[in-house]
Amino acid sequence: MKNVIKIISGGLLVLLISAFTVNTNTNTGYKIGDVAEDFSLKNIDGNMVSMADYKNAKGFIITFTCNTCPYAVMYEDRIVALNKKYAPMGYPVIAIMPNNIDVKPGDALPEMKKRAEEKGFDFPYLIDEGQHVYPKFGATKTPHIFVLEKTGKGSVVKYIGAIDDNYKDASEVKVKYVENAVDALLKGQEVSEKETKAIGCSIKV
Repeated sequence: MKNVIKIISGGLLVLLISAFTVNTNTNTGYKIGDVAEDFSLKNIDGNMVSMADYKNAKGFIITFTCNTCPYAVMYEDRIVALNKKYAPMGYPVIAIMPNNIDVKPGDALPEMKKRAEEKGFDFPYLIDEGQHVYPKFGATKTPHIFVLEKTGKGSVVKYIGAIDDNYKDASEVKVKYVENAVDALLKGQEVSEKETKAIGCSIKV
């Protein structure tokens, strides 16, 4: 009986150690202050796009989004508005579709192109083929936003999270997280609210 208890105790100990190890080694992607690696992804026009293409940019509003998530759809007009406002100031939107299209065929490249035309996207809408880019960022939702600032050491992550505090109704928004972050960076100030919880659909793998 003592041996059985020892075996059970040992087994529980192994499970606890394993669980602890898994939790502590999980790669959650970029943190605030990290330098984001550049990427080269296919745009809806067939051309490859990277951050290096934007020679005069001061930073980027990297937006992980898709066609099929209701949350992403509700934010489309606001993403278009962000680009219209901030691209001329040096912070363009780059949208990336991270989903596995075998799981979500409505997010395939032809459907992305169709949606972009319908909504008047005036920014790149890239597909993360092979799903290599979104895990580096640590994106988990659509939409999920990363504001980057170009510095001497590279594109530094300054904000991660939601676009604003009301996904349901743009007219009821009280805090515009992304706008506040970019406005602060344009003034040479620190971003006051660096992280918020992204609200949206889980990225399909």
